Amino acid sequence: MTTEQNIIKSFDRVADQYDKQRRKLIPCFDDFYQIAVSLADTPKQQPRILDLGAGTGLLSAFLLERYPQAAVTLVDLSEKMLDVARERFRQRPQITFLHADYLTYEFSSSYDLIVSGLSIHHLPDPDKQRLYQKVFALLDPGGIFINADQVLGHTAYLEFLYKNDWRHKVESSGLSQEEIAAAYERTKLDQMATLEEQLRWLNHCGFSDVDCVYKYYNFAVMFARKNKG
Repeated sequence: MTTEQNIIKSFDRVADQYDKQRRKLIPCFDDFYQIAVSLADTPKQQPRILDLGAGTGLLSAFLLERYPQAAVTLVDLSEKMLDVARERFRQRPQITFLHADYLTYEFSSSYDLIVSGLSIHHLPDPDKQRLYQKVFALLDPGGIFINADQVLGHTAYLEFLYKNDWRHKVESSGLSQEEIAAAYERTKLDQMATLEEQLRWLNHCGFSDVDCVYKYYNFAVMFARKNKG
């Protein structure tokens, strides 16, 4: 079974419970998502937003609270995760759902905002770099990319601290042993890169104003803006 198939199988299995578990699996849940949304700053009332690895639409839901008239495209490998998103947004006709691999899919539009939440760390590093180049090309001048994701500690000791903190918090979160075991199993799909590497890749693509605006152990919110030219 390929890595992509394993990812699909893993997230299909948890789709119905995914949102309910988020607050317990992300110790910094409120800051993590609220800061990502606050960075998605555009003067447009109806921005075009692309959500990469959108899953159940959790990040898009927060963005739609800020931009209720936004035209949002959600793309994900897992059909079952997208089914949850379709139900969540059933009364919003301006939402588009794409069951596809965002790395290879040929998008026909450009966007004001491109976001991703807890998805890109599943890609091998060369694919992360390819994706960042693709994101840069898809953004309109002045557009913003926000990647709220997990990063690798840049030393073995820091990575140990990150994982140890997360395990301690997850095991005292109230999740069942079965849910915790499933979460640990999903971490085997992770292919995290360090924050420093990813900021460098974004700069190399041509983005300006590249920064990590928030970090809690291995949870980081990265920001990059495309110059207006």
